Amino acid sequence: MKWNELLNAVGTEPLFETGLLLVGGVDRADVMRQLSRWVAAGKLVQLRRGLYAFAGSHAPGLRTPGPYEIANRLVPGSYVSLSSVLARAGLIPEHVPVVTSVTTGRPARYVTPLGTFVYRHVKSTMFWGLQTLDLGAGATAFAATPEKALIDLLYLEHDAADPAYLQELRVQNLDRLRLDLLETMAARCGVKRVIRAVSLISAMARDEDASYETWAAAREDGL
Repeated sequence: MKWNELLNAVGTEPLFETGLLLVGGVDRADVMRQLSRWVAAGKLVQLRRGLYAFAGSHAPGLRTPGPYEIANRLVPGSYVSLSSVLARAGLIPEHVPVVTSVTTGRPARYVTPLGTFVYRHVKSTMFWGLQTLDLGAGATAFAATPEKALIDLLYLEHDAADPAYLQELRVQNLDRLRLDLLETMAARCGVKRVIRAVSLISAMARDEDASYETWAAAREDGL
């Protein structure tokens, strides 16, 4: 297989699996050897067994895959959630260098040249509350809504109902959360610590609103 043949086979996709190349009467061993050569030459990046991405400028015209897109492809049947979504929504202050997802499969961690990707296991009864994100340039990815990302985090952390844990989590911009949806999701989850934690977060949000209203009223009186 030649480089131009690979580009023609892949088309416009910046990520591809070897199965795409192993159709017809091709020599599997020859294809795998050539892929290994291109990885060694820095033209391809192997993300996991059977999944590759183009490196740098070796495939002109192809877009660079984003971390959410890569996360979905690394583990099919997963969606981005937890701190990755919370940080993207501005609900926690920290930059999160690792992309975190949930899956009903086994927990996993992939350290690749394009980033680190962690997968946490949840029961199939918790696999809901996701949306399809438009990443631009025709790319999409499955990710939790901000409310479900918080529920997933509380579900996976055994200290979730401890006020000290919530303080350490430093949830912010609570006005961006749909509290009624968050409470409905907690009830659907049915785990006591999640329900308790959500009640504490709702109380924090109400206190935040009350503090803002008091400040706004005082400011108006002072004008």
